[in-house]
Amino acid sequence: MYRPSAGFRRTAEERRDQLLSWNRGDTAFFAAGACHILAYAFLEKHPEAGFYPVGLWPCGAKDPSHVYVTDGTWAFDHDGWTLQSELLAVTRAAEPDADFQPRPIPINLGDYCARYNHRPRHLFAFDPWERALRYIAQFERGP
Repeated sequence: MYRPSAGFRRTAEERRDQLLSWNRGDTAFFAAGACHILAYAFLEKHPEAGFYPVGLWPCGAKDPSHVYVTDGTWAFDHDGWTLQSELLAVTRAAEPDADFQPRPIPINLGDYCARYNHRPRHLFAFDPWERALRYIAQFERGP
């Protein structure tokens, strides 16, 4: 069963202290705070796989609260491979008032971070890119 990113939200202290945030386990780190890094690292590692980044926007929000990649059927994020339909159903059930809406993100990582107020790579305690690639490697067999 898919574990929604809301279950891994950072504490106020983890939001203030990037080293504390960095020291969380990989699943928590890539569920909340670095989901966009994981998504774009996946795209760089698998450019021909037919995946694209998607943001989940809570009702009325100007910025997405979670980012994953999908090919329209399968999704990949902090919880590994999940059917996109399951990811959406479980995420919406976990926070029904948010009325999450998925939207494709047709821009690169740098532009995404600037436009949607997400932390760019250079503002993490350490560069998260290699950590993301190692995490992705655990799921290389695919769905």
